[in-house]
Amino acid sequence: MCSPAALLTPARLLYLVLLVLLQWLCHTYLPPALSIALLSVACCGVIGMSAPGKALPVAGKTVFVTGCDTGFGNAVAHKFDSLGFQVIASVLDMSSPGAKELRQRCSARLTLVQVDLTKAEDIQKALQLTRTLTLETGLWALVNNAGICVHFGDAELSLMSTYRGCMEVNFFGTLEITKALLPLLRCSKGRIVTVSSPAGDHSFPFLAAYGSSKAALNRVMDTLRHELKPWGIKVCLIQPGCFKTGRSYDYTSWEYQHKYQLANLTEELLQDYGEEYLSETMRLFLDYGRTACEDLSPVVDSITDAVIAEHPKTKYLSGRGLGLMYFIGGYMPFSVSDSFFRAVFLNNRVLPRALQKQHCSTDE
Repeated sequence: MCSPAALLTPARLLYLVLLVLLQWLCHTYLPPALSIALLSVACCGVIGMSAPGKALPVAGKTVFVTGCDTGFGNAVAHKFDSLGFQVIASVLDMSSPGAKELRQRCSARLTLVQVDLTKAEDIQKALQLTRTLTLETGLWALVNNAGICVHFGDAELSLMSTYRGCMEVNFFGTLEITKALLPLLRCSKGRIVTVSSPAGDHSFPFLAAYGSSKAALNRVMDTLRHELKPWGIKVCLIQPGCFKTGRSYDYTSWEYQHKYQLANLTEELLQDYGEEYLSETMRLFLDYGRTACEDLSPVVDSITDAVIAEHPKTKYLSGRGLGLMYFIGGYMPFSVSDSFFRAVFLNNRVLPRALQKQHCSTDE
């Protein structure tokens, strides 16, 4: 038997707080009959969200997973193979450690394919392979996991190549492979499960390029969710919290990107912000990354549920504190939510040079 502490998860605690708030609002502003009806609907909704759903059989089903070199994609490929799925796992590099590990540890049901989402020929090659492997079973699910974050810093300092790079992989590449595989998914009335980011729902400081690409991805997936419903396809979004995945917290990679940015900024921007400000921003990001969760199971479990649940959720929030963050960002006044996000992200001890000069002038 579960203990009360185990049953009272952070998500359920948040639902309880919201129900109490809703009860007070109903009691204060609504007639009794309408209050009872609204509270009953809300309670049924909470019970439905927390109750475990029925899992569909996996026998004979094929899942295509992108971005399996590292992180969530690699872990999901392992998980789906262990469950009995036929897995088509795309990797950027067939000789990467993650690709080699998948070959060694997974069953013969798993097939690796090299795919760069920015190359149309790679996507067509993956489509032809998938058609060949799913002639009898059909493609049950596409898990859009591949993505990049190539810069953490002020929007003004982010190079246009950074914005384009994020859009090419996170938006255009993901959209192109989704469109390519859609005919196979329509035949099976399957699933599209896309790993996005809370940065696509909220305007996080220092993540303009990455967040913009994920916001565009969220919008197109929400649109597909409506349009594909008559075809029997379910479209789900996974919104992970802060996890250690791939090269996101690789110091060497970020040091290279930092030097590349410095070499390509205009002299005017370097003078206004200063190299010390850019270095402090990178240090903050790396420090933030050290607190990231190494246990990827919350996200893997969410992706698994989205693929095999009879009635999957439209959006999965996977990670510590996401429910509270979405509540603050979605329901609190801007004065509160802005202060919250600034407190989380804007902890620079170094001001841009131009602002330092303004402060000195003011003090004098």
